[in-house]
Amino acid sequence: MRLLISIALTILRAKLKQSIVAAVGVMFSITMFVTLLGFMNGLNDLLDGLILNRTPHIRLYNELKASPEQPIAREWQQQHGAADTSAHHFIRSVKPKSELQKLRNALGIMRTLEKDPRVLDVTPRLVAQVFFNVGTTDLNAQISGIEVEQEVRYYMFADYLVQGEARDLATDNNAVVLGKGLADMMEAKIGDVVQVTTATGDRALLRVSGIFQSGIADYDKVQCYASIRTVQELLSRPGSYLTDINVKLKDITMAPAMARELAKRFDVDALDIETANAQFETGTKVRNIISYAVGVVLLVVSGFGIYNILNMLIYEKLDSIAILKATGFSGGDVRRIFLALSMVIGAVGAAGGLLFGFVMQHIIDNIPFVTQALPTVRTFPIDYDPKYYLIAVTFALLTTWIAGWFPARKAAEVDPVEIIRGK
Repeated sequence: MRLLISIALTILRAKLKQSIVAAVGVMFSITMFVTLLGFMNGLNDLLDGLILNRTPHIRLYNELKASPEQPIAREWQQQHGAADTSAHHFIRSVKPKSELQKLRNALGIMRTLEKDPRVLDVTPRLVAQVFFNVGTTDLNAQISGIEVEQEVRYYMFADYLVQGEARDLATDNNAVVLGKGLADMMEAKIGDVVQVTTATGDRALLRVSGIFQSGIADYDKVQCYASIRTVQELLSRPGSYLTDINVKLKDITMAPAMARELAKRFDVDALDIETANAQFETGTKVRNIISYAVGVVLLVVSGFGIYNILNMLIYEKLDSIAILKATGFSGGDVRRIFLALSMVIGAVGAAGGLLFGFVMQHIIDNIPFVTQALPTVRTFPIDYDPKYYLIAVTFALLTTWIAGWFPARKAAEVDPVEIIRGK
């Protein structure tokens, strides 16, 4: 085998230019494959983070909706029996039930979920519709009462604060964090006092302790945050009054099934993360498919380049092949020589491609990318996951081997008698 590799390297040096061209083709393909996948998946992670970091795996809430069974239907069943279906009730303008949006026995539900081994964290929320009074103008907004420490730890709340500190919101009972768009409309700054009016007409003064920017403009125009205690006092509600329970799981794939289980168990509405972000997840999958498709096409194209170069090399080296076979080398030996030649080209190209791919990723990762829509981003996102390098090398060597197999098989079938007679 050592002799066969030595002969392959001799042929490689004899046709160095063609070999370099083939290796550069592989190197370019690997470089672009690694760079493209690293950039596209880094972008996917960034976009996923904008949504998924702020989204619970399961959200438990109580949605206002009309009663599925109207009083007239119950009255008919009492008088005529449930089996009597001869009557049809036509009811128009059905209104939702007049009840609060709070979760019944919210604290008990939280205690039960905290004991569940599948659950990573349980975070309460209190969401209320309010108006910010700016002169003679009322701005519609939604204020979310949160447990600040849990939001910082499990929902990356501090990462989206462009001004102020999260701890100020946790320690000040009259503090509020405004969305960037809402703060701009109000021309509010840190330390300013703003007036808030609830849906029931109660008014309160809150101090601006921070500015929040999620990267979604419409969201930042209406969203603001305060501590749960502040919102409960604002609404004149007791400490047990909660509208949402956000659940983080240890395994996100369990969210759809567990959401159905919790909805039935606690008689609440439950929304899992896959249902809430179905369209967004579809976009991520499509971008991944495009990235891999483009990368594979580049590697296949480089394989065709190796195939063409080895084909030409065989025609130019027919006399050398004939001499090898005439001196005792078998067809299998000749095939192994040209396969070794192909794999050397592929290995050299792959090594160079990995190096230049890493360099290209590093260059992109240091290109400034500053936009108001993404306040936490300073450079273009790159994913340095080693699996992209492994996939690139594996596919490149496989493509190279296939590209070298057909010319090598043709070389193994050369009849030395015909070649020597022709010479």
